[in-house]
Amino acid sequence: MKKYAIIVAGGKGLRMGMEVPKQFLPVGGKPVLMRTLEAFKTCVPDVHLVLVLPVSLQDYWHELCRSYHFDLPCQIADGGETRFHSVSNGLALVPEDEDTLVAVHDGVRPFVSPGVISRCYETAGIWGTAVPVIEVYETLRRLDTVEGTSRTVNRASYRLVQTPQTFDGRLLKQAYAVGYRSEFTDDASVVEACGTDIHLVEGNRENIKITTPFDLSVAEALLSEKNTK
Repeated sequence: MKKYAIIVAGGKGLRMGMEVPKQFLPVGGKPVLMRTLEAFKTCVPDVHLVLVLPVSLQDYWHELCRSYHFDLPCQIADGGETRFHSVSNGLALVPEDEDTLVAVHDGVRPFVSPGVISRCYETAGIWGTAVPVIEVYETLRRLDTVEGTSRTVNRASYRLVQTPQTFDGRLLKQAYAVGYRSEFTDDASVVEACGTDIHLVEGNRENIKITTPFDLSVAEALLSEKNTK
């Protein structure tokens, strides 16, 4: 099966409090988004990369690529009103008449491990779905907004969800063809709504989503540690 990776980088980075969108901020001297794309190409050399970017940021991205001499081949799709619409636009570039595996990954998760990428494609190739997760170590409390109270829940029954969420290409296209609903928070929720079971695989804790200045500091520390090994 042909492997595709849709890298969604539609955010404006408002939580960063910076003018430059979060996906373009440098980590270790290189923009986050470039590191994310390289992670997939390094792990799966024959992967077909689809980068989803807002139209207003595409010229800036091309300028960055020239500045950093970044020439990794990828198709560009226009970002949409929501993440759902952005992924839909990316999926339009995946052939319908071929057997494909499609990974959908956040552009601001540059530290996904090769093992996680491989596990996701392998599991999706067998079961049609694969979503990486990690254990919850903190105590969780469930809020009762009606009563104004809260109670502890069993954290062993919960997992934190990451990306790349990976699926059989036809299955993912069929799920997205149903249309947008506000309760969709990720690709797994879209596919699940069609009655398909989601298979979980082990993620990696370093696979953080860089959305705040604190996350950026953690990313620099992770990269520094990686470079010293």
